[in-house]
Amino acid sequence: MARRCIITGKGVQVGHNVSHANNKTKRRFLPNLQRTSLLSDALGAPVRLRLSTRGIRTIEHNGGIDAYLLGTPDSKLDLEARRLKRRIQAAAARKGETPAA
Repeated sequence: MARRCIITGKGVQVGHNVSHANNKTKRRFLPNLQRTSLLSDALGAPVRLRLSTRGIRTIEHNGGIDAYLLGTPDSKLDLEARRLKRRIQAAAARKGETPAA
């Protein structure tokens, strides 16, 4: 599984450990990814995602996963996020609701 947040796009970065003698060895900076369950109102079920803590804050700031995905253009979303957005739009259409865009 890729170490990448589907909301923010944050991934692994590389750099150096630098010793007191200025020796440099390669290291990896891993993003702070959390496996979280977000409740989707349109789907009526929780959706499990692997998000960075910044991604979780972004979703909560925008009013939940449904509001965030429907308000974000597809060009700025990851493939997995676009699939989830289509599922939410289809579920909202089946319920007869108009998705808030």
